[in-house]
Amino acid sequence: MSALLEKIDKSKLPRHIAIIMDGNGRWAKEKGEDRLFGHFHGVESVRNIVEGSAELGIEYLTLYAFSTENWDRPEYEVIGLMELLVSTIRKEVESLDKNNIRLHVIGDMNMLPDYARNELNEALDITKDNTGLNLIMALSYSGRWELLNAVKNIAHEVKLGKLNVEAIDENILQRFLCTSEFPDPELMIRTSGEFRISNFLLYQLAYAELYFTNVRWPDFRKNNLYEAILDYQARERRFGKTSDQLVT
Repeated sequence: MSALLEKIDKSKLPRHIAIIMDGNGRWAKEKGEDRLFGHFHGVESVRNIVEGSAELGIEYLTLYAFSTENWDRPEYEVIGLMELLVSTIRKEVESLDKNNIRLHVIGDMNMLPDYARNELNEALDITKDNTGLNLIMALSYSGRWELLNAVKNIAHEVKLGKLNVEAIDENILQRFLCTSEFPDPELMIRTSGEFRISNFLLYQLAYAELYFTNVRWPDFRKNNLYEAILDYQARERRFGKTSDQLVT
């Protein structure tokens, strides 16, 4: 067993961890390879971290796989990413199901090509009754898109007379977000040394602990996850209160 794993307090685990999987392209470039080579090797990290999260008993794991801005990347890379997504889901869905992991997707599914959407819908259906780790893939997702979408849908309900403006509060807004079924993340991890959240879960990360590491995503493994969790467990979560208020 990992020495780091033994140090983790299982009674103080974050229920929900969100990860910005950054650095595939730079990792590949450092090795003199094409960007898609980095994405391909990033899949092994996904497999390893999903397994590690499930073993720990984490309830929700959200992975930022593809943002709405990523559609602006070179066409060959976008096509390659979509093909990699489909082939990975095809290969992994049996393992997810066997390990009681339920797959969810958040984002604008309408922007995905039909073959990718069909593969995803099949995987969602196969794992829908599983009760272990909830694996949430953020695909064609951005926080601003999500908030704009929520506002439009709320306005539509008001227009139809189904919702009073006076009744709109935080609970109503959350109901219209992609993540309405999930608790907010307590820990957000970003790999590859960038210090920003890149339009990811803008509303939901309000009180998340942010953890940044220089490790490129294709090199990120369970021990790196354990380091992030130990760092999280060493922090004091005050939610706007003072330390003294938490003690009393």
